[in-house]
Amino acid sequence: MLERIPPQHVSMAAKERSFYAALGQRIAEQRKALGITQAQLAEQLGIAQQTMAHYEGGVSRIAVETLAQLAEALQTSVEELIGTPAKRRASKRGPASKLQQQLEQIGKLPAAKQRAIAQVLDAMLQQHGA
Repeated sequence: MLERIPPQHVSMAAKERSFYAALGQRIAEQRKALGITQAQLAEQLGIAQQTMAHYEGGVSRIAVETLAQLAEALQTSVEELIGTPAKRRASKRGPASKLQQQLEQIGKLPAAKQRAIAQVLDAMLQQHGA
């Protein structure tokens, strides 16, 4: 009978090591930005501080459920942690609507003109109870 080795203890290939090292660095950066210590974050996740250090050092794999908990604790998304920011959903209607195109054009105008357009929109929306 073969002994089952926990996944976090199986040796990693170079590409995996690189991924987990970058992931660990992003975790550490976000943790520090929030002013949280490794010990505090580990306690919040219910893991040992040494395990947290291994995650940040890219030494250990992180279970998916732990990654989700980490993202929540660090006030970010799993996508941000793993280095693939969430993509904006494409419109189901195909090309951008005329209103969307107009909004993009307004975004390119000088700030003073943007404010003027915003005031007109605000006034019209107030008239119609929106």
